[in-house]
Amino acid sequence: MRDLLTILPLAIVMVAGPQIISAVFLATNPRWGRCSLAYVFGAALSITAVCTVAYLAASVVRKLVGASAPESSRRWFYVVIFLLLLYAMVYVFLHRKRPDPPAWMGKLQEANVKFAFVLGFLLLGFFPSDLVTSLTVGLKLATDARPWWHMLPFIGLSLLLLGLPALCVLALGERGRRALPRLRDWMNNNSWIISEAVIVLFIVLTVQNL
Repeated sequence: MRDLLTILPLAIVMVAGPQIISAVFLATNPRWGRCSLAYVFGAALSITAVCTVAYLAASVVRKLVGASAPESSRRWFYVVIFLLLLYAMVYVFLHRKRPDPPAWMGKLQEANVKFAFVLGFLLLGFFPSDLVTSLTVGLKLATDARPWWHMLPFIGLSLLLLGLPALCVLALGERGRRALPRLRDWMNNNSWIISEAVIVLFIVLTVQNL
């Protein structure tokens, strides 16, 4: 249970930034329901794939190398996790001062379902901070010899956060749609602070295991 609670906050890092801002733009699309669903589905595939690849690779290495020196191999895995988190922290900090959302994001208000799916798949799977975060989750669970399904709450929370703009429109209708630009602007200016806080917390927990 502790492992689940430890990795859950990293879902915030996954969506803070262009990920949630894209979801906001899609929620104002005339086809907002289908586009938002496609965006979240694409994200689900890529997040699950990256986490699973990291988990399986680390599990294989742990079994091959860790048989002779389990404690040493575990420590090295935590060193890798620490370095990944350090990279994520530096990346988020260097990109904290974002200008207004780029012009291409405005086109999401007219995007089709296919574009929304591809965007969700690529943005949540291969955006630098997301890639590092998903790798970290997979490595962490494999290093601690936890079952694969322990990553599912993290994936589920990431997808729920991504779907919040669409859920807001679904629940509140036009009022929710009018509130989305304020949410977008706030996230654009402040999401990096939340991400940094979560990453620093995870770094502290990782250092304790070294």
